Amino acid sequence: MTKKTLSHLDWLEAEAIHILREVAGQCSNPVLLFSGGKDSLCIVRLAEKAFRPGRFPFPLMHIDTGHNYQEVIDFRDRRVAEIGERLIVRSLEDSMARGTIVLKHPDEPRNKHQSVTLLEAIEEFGFDCCIGGARRDEEKARAKERIMSFRDEFGQWDPKNQRPELWNLYNARSHKGENIRAFPISNWTEMDVWQYIEREQLELPSIYFAHQRDVILRNGDIIPANVPLASGEIINKPKAGEQIVSKQVRFRTVGDITCTAPVYSDADTTAKIVIETATTTITERGATRLDDQTSDASMELRKKEGYF
Repeated sequence: MTKKTLSHLDWLEAEAIHILREVAGQCSNPVLLFSGGKDSLCIVRLAEKAFRPGRFPFPLMHIDTGHNYQEVIDFRDRRVAEIGERLIVRSLEDSMARGTIVLKHPDEPRNKHQSVTLLEAIEEFGFDCCIGGARRDEEKARAKERIMSFRDEFGQWDPKNQRPELWNLYNARSHKGENIRAFPISNWTEMDVWQYIEREQLELPSIYFAHQRDVILRNGDIIPANVPLASGEIINKPKAGEQIVSKQVRFRTVGDITCTAPVYSDADTTAKIVIETATTTITERGATRLDDQTSDASMELRKKEGYF
């Protein structure tokens, strides 16, 4: 009799499927946060393995900043159509129209304001759990999270006052108005995600793979230049004295255009990205997120305000 040996991806997959089923069993109205990025695409595949041939026991939801790359939005919509699930989109533009978000200036990065729109959507639909693609290795504030992370009635997270989480005993109980954030791939690393994408042959937005792109080199960062939005608006225009140059880059993470930077790369396939990820010495967010470089605690502050 042949004894099958489970790989580390098998163990991670089994744990994540277990967490998704715990969410479905313990929560009355969960939602899966889905941006079309690599982490949420992995969770969609895990949900397929957890619940098919039935429908997902939760809808998908994207908090759209209005400054997302159009190729990612197009991919998001196509992927949702392929799996036949329901997608809810709530936009920061609508929150700005209501006056609940007020930008200091038109070019202000919008990522930090996602908390407002997310909390409004949670109240609108009465969601008691948001499933997210956060991983512990991304940023130190995320490393403090439990698998089932509690938020109070104001959507706030207190890293010093979290419920104990022993082994695989997850506690998603909450009172009306409170909320749970569930992170099925919290124990995964960026390398695990790419190896899983390669193993499962998952399709991704083309922005993740190396390509020639017009950029601006600003203060050591690579800024995508003159990016068109669906509205026709052009953002990330060069400032006085700056030049637009064409560079071979790819995106390690996908987010708001104004605060997500690409990296130099020639990795144009998933296999090459796995090799590149194995040799990099810079963390994913440290290399790509301009908004988290303002202070060491910027992510933790945003999470306390209700961010993912």
